[in-house]
Amino acid sequence: QLQLVESGGGWVQPGGSLRLSCAGSGFSLAGYGIAWFRQAPGQEREGIASIERAAGNTAYANSAKGRFAIDRDSTRNSVYLEMNNLKSEDTGVYFCALRDLPVRTLTPLAAVEYDYWGQGTQVTVST
Repeated sequence: QLQLVESGGGWVQPGGSLRLSCAGSGFSLAGYGIAWFRQAPGQEREGIASIERAAGNTAYANSAKGRFAIDRDSTRNSVYLEMNNLKSEDTGVYFCALRDLPVRTLTPLAAVEYDYWGQGTQVTVST
């Protein structure tokens, strides 16, 4: 069974940085599209960034452009979300998700496109 394990969350002051990790347990992430989602209290899950399985094309939510970067490291079997210049509105639980279908999607930040989810890691941005 595919399992995703997130780590790297925590508390940070506004303007700070965090790097989230998503590791595959028992399988290789290299053959799958991976995305990061954020869910703030009382809000729907929001797609933040995605990376395709093959060409490695990336997509970002407007709120993440210029501040966040998604990348994968096949040697570590992980996908990362580098978050810089964090704001209070970035607070939430961050989930990584895996897309099982090997075809490209026009909506890479839509939660419905993803088949497997990690347990999430909390990110809190506050003074």
